[in-house]
Amino acid sequence: MEKPVVIEHYNENWPFEYIQEERKIKEIFHQKAIAIEHIGSTSVQGLGAKPVIDFMVGVNELTEVEEFIEPLAQIGFEHVYHKEFPNRRFFRKGPRKAGTHHLHVYNYGSEEWKNQLLFRDYLRTHPDVLKQYNDLKQILAEQYRNDRTAYTNAKNPFITDVIQIAKSSISDTK
Repeated sequence: MEKPVVIEHYNENWPFEYIQEERKIKEIFHQKAIAIEHIGSTSVQGLGAKPVIDFMVGVNELTEVEEFIEPLAQIGFEHVYHKEFPNRRFFRKGPRKAGTHHLHVYNYGSEEWKNQLLFRDYLRTHPDVLKQYNDLKQILAEQYRNDRTAYTNAKNPFITDVIQIAKSSISDTK
């Protein structure tokens, strides 16, 4: 059975947990990591979240990730193949079906990379949208308490809309 979807209040320790893992990831990826970013709800101060630290590594080519599967496994990250996400490599640390840390690897500067940052940064700078997202997450967590996939899928339209708004606001300032 899947672990229930539970949204916790923002935890001031989440950024420190990210920093601890970031150091380990830097040691493994060395210069192949162009950038490492804390993403997801735990990266936005004041936003409730499942207590899973999400972060992403930007690389030149996703094929480079193959050499890191074993070193990442040695520090507890399991490679999880998702055919529906061909432009991402994914690793989970912690128990199956939940995890404590999620590592997403993208081509640096790709659309996926940029969208992660756009969404995070828009929430950080728009408290009204952050509140809307927080409220939505609470409602969906109750509605899909025992179905993490349905919970995630139900958030997608909101996330997509915010990314489009963020892109529009960037193009409007140019």
